[in-house]
Amino acid sequence: MPQKAKLTPIPSGTVTSPKGFFAGAVHAGIKYQGEERLDLGVLYSEAPCAVAGMFTTSRVKSAPVVITRQRVAGGTARALVANSGCANACTGEQGLADAREMARLISAPLGVPEENVLVASTGVVGVPMPMERIEEGLERIALARDGGHEFARAIMTTDTFPKEVAVAVSGGGLEYTVAGVAKGAGMIHPDMATMLCFLTTDARVEPGFLRRALKRAVDLSLNMVTVDGDTSPSDTVLLLASGLAPTPVGEIAGGSTAGRTFQRALDHVCTELARCIARDGEGATRLIEVTVEGARTVREARLAARTIAGSSLVKSAVYGADPNWGRVVAALGRSGVALEESRLDVCLGDVCVMRDGWPQRFDLERAREALRQKEVGIGVDLNLGRGRGVAWGCDLTPEYVTINSAYTT
Repeated sequence: MPQKAKLTPIPSGTVTSPKGFFAGAVHAGIKYQGEERLDLGVLYSEAPCAVAGMFTTSRVKSAPVVITRQRVAGGTARALVANSGCANACTGEQGLADAREMARLISAPLGVPEENVLVASTGVVGVPMPMERIEEGLERIALARDGGHEFARAIMTTDTFPKEVAVAVSGGGLEYTVAGVAKGAGMIHPDMATMLCFLTTDARVEPGFLRRALKRAVDLSLNMVTVDGDTSPSDTVLLLASGLAPTPVGEIAGGSTAGRTFQRALDHVCTELARCIARDGEGATRLIEVTVEGARTVREARLAARTIAGSSLVKSAVYGADPNWGRVVAALGRSGVALEESRLDVCLGDVCVMRDGWPQRFDLERAREALRQKEVGIGVDLNLGRGRGVAWGCDLTPEYVTINSAYTT
């Protein structure tokens, strides 16, 4: 039998781990002029890349989202310029002109067609881009093979740590890397959250399959994260495939063993980034993982899991380590999915609190201890079918209110 490809996490891996990718970042003073924090970065591929993207579902879209969606539709990209501190959203025609100008400013030095440069911005809405600082900052950026670490820091806003994941794929005639960086800590909710996520691979992937693979990966990972129920005009996920890795199997396409392996690797990277985003929710002290099984369909399982993970009452109970499992059942009941109360099983960690619709006697302190863990598991079995979904969230703390009551002041 042919050797099955295996996935190996790359320690300290980042978005430039795949062959041919370079990145760099600088402090341009876009928002924090008195602090030497990185806020402007460039990601570059030495070869033209097949590109796929997913964007905010909000009807209010930032200028970079409008421009980048148009360019992704062309199917090819070579570079990306991204910033934090200013979202360039609700800025009208000037915002669109500024987004195009950001791309133009970096296209000439890189020798890349302007239409192959993508743009992404995150930060405060309704503020014009400080283009003089952007231009000066782009002139100072030096690209490097390990520059992905700086790039990951440049897109952070209220994040407390950079989010970076890379995995090597080997065996079965395959040898390539899939990697990504992301930002996001607040305004996070399913169907795209306030996140920027940039994924790269040196695999040679058929463009149609690249788009389908990204949608599948995002649906089961980044679209299953909720912090506070809000989304933004800036949400962007991009996947660039340079094709620079040796691929004896040829172009990777859907419906093949190589295609299934690529999907597995992309799912892994996106899921790890999703968990990082939930863990770093604004003010959070605990990661919540909600697993719903036994639903009639996968769609219903995912909806139920997202509803529970996004419940303010569930999130507050986790913060207080209060095993008030009625909060879980109440959220489940309003989720809109099919259920029969007499079949419900509910667990907090490994403590069963409801079985076949009946409350169970349980050790209160043991249940509280399950909720005090850094990663809190909530399990629900509807016992109606085979649908399964996993969602991630975080506890709701006073610090969340503090952060968001003074975000611009």
